Amino acid sequence: MITKVPENQRQLVKPFFEEFEDTLIRSYLEGHMGEAWVDDLDHATAAQITVSIFTFFAGDPNTPAVEALLRTIPEDVLIITESEDWQQLIETIHAGAFEKYSRYRFENSADAFDRQHLQNLVNQLPLDYTVRIIDETVIEMPSLHELSEDFTGNFESAEDFLNRGIGYAVIHEGEVVSGASSFSVYDEGIEIEVGTHPDYRRKGLAAVASAALILDCLDRQLYPNWDADNIGSVKLAQQLGYILKEPYDTYYVTTRKKG
Repeated sequence: MITKVPENQRQLVKPFFEEFEDTLIRSYLEGHMGEAWVDDLDHATAAQITVSIFTFFAGDPNTPAVEALLRTIPEDVLIITESEDWQQLIETIHAGAFEKYSRYRFENSADAFDRQHLQNLVNQLPLDYTVRIIDETVIEMPSLHELSEDFTGNFESAEDFLNRGIGYAVIHEGEVVSGASSFSVYDEGIEIEVGTHPDYRRKGLAAVASAALILDCLDRQLYPNWDADNIGSVKLAQQLGYILKEPYDTYYVTTRKKG
């Protein structure tokens, strides 16, 4: 029977995820965000970590409780595993309910950033726009959350985000039209979330918000990790100074009942 891992036993699942590079796993293991399950608290052989819409699986794919683990997921989730055997199980158990696609990892190197280049990107913002840190005022703007719930949505409250998160918003005529923010946090950095209103794309606004966020992170000695969902995100990351490392398999799975 699968069991949720108590908060004071988080390190129980650490050995299962040693080969994973995802910062979201660090977010869980370091006690910032997320939940985990195992097949047996006393003698765990398979484990699952979930942070927001991302779920990671590792361990023995042949343990009897694996199917239950693979079904203990949100309605819409992105599943990541480093094992081909786990991938085969995902495709079998969630047959007809998944899409397999590539996400993209980047090298983790703060030295790759050119601060002057990033500042130049920020300085290119048109005069009728402003870029602001997400503070007590900006976080109350409905347009911020309409643009992307993930800018602050993985925190317990607005206050929690202001205490632990960091983000920048591009504002035009009183509305947030682009932004870059901490999707999640871990001890040494953040995972970046970027979004731009469809009417304001191809204006370089995402680069402005992202550059402002990266510069602030570097000043705070935090690493601004970037994980790309598509080629457009890859190109933006490279414009900012990130170095592409590799693509990796991701499963989008929906468990919503049809009809």
